[in-house]
Amino acid sequence: MILSVLIFNTTGVPRLSKFYTSTPPTVQRQLIAQIFKLVSDRPPGLCSFLDAPELRQGDGGSSSYEEDEDVRVIYRQFATLTFVFICDQAESELGVLDLIQVFVEALDRMFENVCELDLVFGFDEVHHTLAEIIQGGLVLETNINSISANVLATAKQRKLSASSASPLANLGGSGSSSGRGSSGGGRGRVPGRVGGGQNGWAGLVSGWGGGGRSW
Repeated sequence: MILSVLIFNTTGVPRLSKFYTSTPPTVQRQLIAQIFKLVSDRPPGLCSFLDAPELRQGDGGSSSYEEDEDVRVIYRQFATLTFVFICDQAESELGVLDLIQVFVEALDRMFENVCELDLVFGFDEVHHTLAEIIQGGLVLETNINSISANVLATAKQRKLSASSASPLANLGGSGSSSGRGSSGGGRGRVPGRVGGGQNGWAGLVSGWGGGGRSW
């Protein structure tokens, strides 16, 4: 079973935290700090998974995971972000590494040259993509085409529902054209939004090479 999924940047700021077990918020913050320290202190060249028995017991005697669970930390690094899956002994380490790759590729298709800011401002889409892959700690889907199709279809339906519910969508004719006539065209591109920049993952998600550690 997958116990939790985390994404944090190089300074330890979490960009995604999903726990599939009942974990109090204070223990969640403690776990994120512990896992970041474990991963960031890991010497280069080592494999991307490790046993972490210290995660079973939190500070002050608070239990983070079940005492009899064999907790494993499996991670991969892409550019400025580290993807971490916490699993029990029932999961295959190499299978989870493949699952991380599927998750990253699905995000890259969703956002088109995904970067760290996409995870900040598009957190709904990130959680939806993860929900298409994992539910209740169990893997549901690993086919990238199916995952991407479901996520894009839901996002399109959400936009249609939002536009139909908006009062501005019913305005037409002169009211709409008068606001745009003086500008000489439609809306321009959002400034500062570039794809495949310094934090872009294009080229990193196509294979096991690039910025991630080898295993």
